Order: sequence, then structure tokens, then C-alpha cells
Amino acid sequence: MIKKRFFKTKDECEVTFEYKPEQAKTIAVVCEANGWRPVAMTQRKDGTFKVKMRLPKGQTFQFRYLIDENRWANDEAADNYVPNEYGEQNSVVSTIA
Repeated sequence: MIKKRFFKTKDECEVTFEYKPEQAKTIAVVCEANGWRPVAMTQRKDGTFKVKMRLPKGQTFQFRYLIDENRWANDEAADNYVPNEYGEQNSVVSTIA
């Protein structure tokens, strides 16, 4: 799940990434907005993993979830999907208001 909060006074959008896998010890968001560096997500009591990131407004960014450092997953609520160089697809989040 993706939630977006646009700021009137800033050129950024707060994006909340949430993902609930069947089983996972760790999950990170890997996004082109920060050079494809994994950002660890925090697990909540209900098993959902969550993290907030501030992204520039007016753009689209590819991302994927990295589960237990060895499995990839996309977000079912992504704004779009694009093919990647590994023959799979990346999720896309848009910060265009």
C-alpha cells in the first residue's frame, strides 16, 4: 500500500510505503530516488512493514521491496509498473499532484 501526503509549502511529497508479506524477517524499500540504496522498513504488531520517505514532487520513481535480503516483490497499489533489466517489473510511485 502506498499513501501520499503533499505539502503546500515544500517541493516534496511524503510517501508511506506499507507491505505485509506472508512471511518475512526484514523488508527494505529499494528506490531509484535514493540511488537504489535499501531503506529498512519497521515491522508493526500486525505484521505490516512500514517506512516513510520524502520524495521530490512532480516526478515518478521506480521501486521494489527487498524481502529478507534475497526476494523481490512489487506493490499491488503502485501507480504503474515498468520492465527492468532483469526481465521482471519494477513498481512505480508518482509524486505528480
